[in-house]
Amino acid sequence: MTQTATGRAINFSAGPATLPEPVLEQARKDILDIAGSGIGICEHSHRGPVFDNVINEAVADCREVGSIPDDYEILFLQGGATLQFAMLAMNFLKEGSIADYLDTGVWTSKAIKEAKKIGNVNVAFDGSATKYDHCPSDEELNLSQDAAYLHYCSNNTIYGTRYENVPTTDAPVICDMSSDIFSRAIDWSKHAMVYAGAQKNLGPSGTVLVVIHESLLAQCEGTVPLMLDYKAQASKGSMLNTPPTFGIYLMGQVFKWILHAGGLSAIEERNETKATIIYSALADRGDFYSLIAREDCRSRMNISFRCQTSELDSLFLEKATELRMSGLKGHRSVGGLRASVYNAFPVEGCEKFAAFLTEFADNNS
Repeated sequence: MTQTATGRAINFSAGPATLPEPVLEQARKDILDIAGSGIGICEHSHRGPVFDNVINEAVADCREVGSIPDDYEILFLQGGATLQFAMLAMNFLKEGSIADYLDTGVWTSKAIKEAKKIGNVNVAFDGSATKYDHCPSDEELNLSQDAAYLHYCSNNTIYGTRYENVPTTDAPVICDMSSDIFSRAIDWSKHAMVYAGAQKNLGPSGTVLVVIHESLLAQCEGTVPLMLDYKAQASKGSMLNTPPTFGIYLMGQVFKWILHAGGLSAIEERNETKATIIYSALADRGDFYSLIAREDCRSRMNISFRCQTSELDSLFLEKATELRMSGLKGHRSVGGLRASVYNAFPVEGCEKFAAFLTEFADNNS
């Protein structure tokens, strides 16, 4: 679980983000020669036996990691999570129907904007009123009757919030889990579909994991362009056209790393430890730092905070860079600072960062 390679910076990037070093080491070998074939993974045909083995193992390991039931289809698609904003609406937001969306930040706002191009959308929660400082309780939701689906984002990278519980609704639930997929257990009984861009917890950018229930797949009517049809993609095992072979390979290696690390229970425990180290350091100097997210829904993946002034934020980034801590600048829509500590981020990196938080506050109070 520990990343120990010398000469590497501590990478707090929100995405593309840090990957497990054992996975990177294996990829370095397999880019030149995978499975003794004399050919690298990026050069293999997606129709050949070597890649057949890669994708079959990736699907099997993904199912094992997430404890995904057999009546869910696992798809590896292209275009990242952003394409899913339109794709899911094109498949499931039919004429005359309406979908509920919960707006908890930039990415849900973009999903809403795309869905409105396709059909009728009810914004059942608008977090902009409180500057996206929390995820809503069920009591805050204004749900539609007979909604085609409810869409939410489980973890919000920019504001550092996450849902503790799945929103309650009678509609099928679709979740964007791009920034916390496989960081904790998933209750599949409450989700009809989950999707996640790979570049935070799973692998390289440009590839997306989709896990979709067969009942939702049955709603695909074949009226959308072929590449945007979930049922068509599922019928070809994610290989309707040439798939993102390297992305699928690397995600498969990450699934193996999670299994080797003890599975999601061990990963979740480790993530709680990492987040607690940083949140505790920030709380200890609450006179100097302020957090953006409300305490009851703070993310374990993205910790967004500020110093007392924007000038101190800039100085913080300067001093952090000197210590080879990278990717700590907050998103442009919020400002401030952000430490992203996804699954592969090492515990010792959090400990070093906590020490730096204390030292910087002491030196600049």
